[in-house]
Formats: sequence, C-alpha cells, structure tokens
Amino acid sequence: MEHTLYHYKAIVTSVYDGDTCTVDIDLGLSAWIRGEKLRLNRINAPELRGDERAKGLLSRDFLKGKIEGKEITIETIKDRREKYGRYLAEIWIEDKKGKFININDLMVSEGFAKYQKY
Repeated sequence: MEHTLYHYKAIVTSVYDGDTCTVDIDLGLSAWIRGEKLRLNRINAPELRGDERAKGLLSRDFLKGKIEGKEITIETIKDRREKYGRYLAEIWIEDKKGKFININDLMVSEGFAKYQKY
C-alpha cells in the first residue's frame, strides 16, 4: 500500500508533551484547520504522569522551546491517524540560515525521546 505524503505550513498553538502538539494548519487558499492534534511520528517521549514525570516535563519544555508559537512545516501520511485519532506527523523548522531541521529526530538526538515503530 502506497502512502501519500502531504506538506503543510502550520502554527503551533500548544505543546502537550514531548511528542504531542496542537496546530493550526494552513491548507492554502485562506483555508485553515484549527486545533488539530499531532503526534510526532516515529518517536516516543516520556509521559507527564507517574515515574516518568520529571523526564516528561523536560521533554515537553524542550519541544515547547523549539516550536510553540512558531511556524513549522508538517509532513503527514495521508489519512493515517493513530489510536487516539491524532495525525502522525514529521515536524520541520527552518533555522536562521534557511536550513530545515527535523524536530522528531532532534528530540531523539537531544535525549528527550526514543525512536519507536507503530
């Protein structure tokens, strides 16, 4: 089965934890989807509850610092939602030099998440 990838500009309105955020997605032609929850694809960050809470808060705060309130580019797999109904997405930010950085990979390389298959 072939997956179609879609790229959109979006604004991050809130970060829930180290692998979940809420965005307003610009579909083009003045059409927006507001309040869409995204799950960062391929990674898993510590939870905000239980034994992982301290690491979960650090992970969330790192992600917040990188993307909250900012314009991002998202890549979603067509119609692919995970068990909680969130779209799985790759998130990219553009640095000051115009280079795109994959936030999913950055979360892992900085020690705030682990790679995980779904």
